[in-house]
Amino acid sequence: MKTPTYVAVTIALTAVAALSGCSDDDGGSGGGRKITFVQGVKGDEFYISMACGAQQKAKELGVKLDVTGADKWDASLQTPVVNAVAAKSPDAVLIAPTDTQAMRQPEQQLKSRGAKVIEVDTKLDDASIRETAISSDNERGGMLAAQTLAAQVQERGAVAAISVKPGISTTDARLKGFETEIRKHPGITYLGVQYNDDDPAKAASIVTSTIASHRDLVGVFAANVFSGEGAATGIEQAGRAGQVKLIAFDATPKQVEALRKGSIQGLIAQKPFDIGAQGVEQAVAALDKKPVPKAISTDLIAVTKENVDQPDVSKYLYKGAC
Repeated sequence: MKTPTYVAVTIALTAVAALSGCSDDDGGSGGGRKITFVQGVKGDEFYISMACGAQQKAKELGVKLDVTGADKWDASLQTPVVNAVAAKSPDAVLIAPTDTQAMRQPEQQLKSRGAKVIEVDTKLDDASIRETAISSDNERGGMLAAQTLAAQVQERGAVAAISVKPGISTTDARLKGFETEIRKHPGITYLGVQYNDDDPAKAASIVTSTIASHRDLVGVFAANVFSGEGAATGIEQAGRAGQVKLIAFDATPKQVEALRKGSIQGLIAQKPFDIGAQGVEQAVAALDKKPVPKAISTDLIAVTKENVDQPDVSKYLYKGAC
């Protein structure tokens, strides 16, 4: 979700370039309509997987799909991207807003220019602009993370959480669910959450420092992709891999590799491919003046080393390219 620092980012940019402008106007009910997907940020395989789902559904329905996004998870950077999209007057826009309030005006501009707005993954506090919001049940995912972590640490010791920043609908909900559930486990001491601005290096530093200052730390919950990747690095740098248990949201190739080798003990995997596909489907429905539900919830699952290779679990793992 933030500044590209991984090989995956190179893959991500290639994938986005391939997706940008891809279309299939020869069939389906799209009628040559133009849809733009504004990712939360480039370089996050969650959004690459979402774009793959959107691409597949766009081809099926015969609509033109463009994919764009800012290089960092930052409303001040996403705003000019959205403004540029609005200037092109697409028929519909799928958008993952990077702030629950700051992105209201840019989204309102999209709507005022006639675009149907579909919020995917994240959403604004104001529901009046969007046709629908499509996302995982993030609060339940946070609770699932707490249950998984509690089992991994055998119900005792100190645990901490790490996330991006306040004001993001998804990660705020994940933290709410995690904190609600973890406090139900009396043998566990919750140290609270620290924020890393979606910077993996900062996440690694925070986790390393937390380990140094809390020798009783036995577990960490990371609320998104780069928080998880950074946390895994921090645990390894502290020489505590496998001892400090890590449960992270999302299931990128790098995270799955870390799960297999034991740096991460659990992943809360979403279904971004389905979110993207449903986003395009609901956009076309809205353009056709068909009923659109105000909210759509997609599934998630806890992935561990024991079940990662099972067919019904592997379909939740994210892609680095379509």
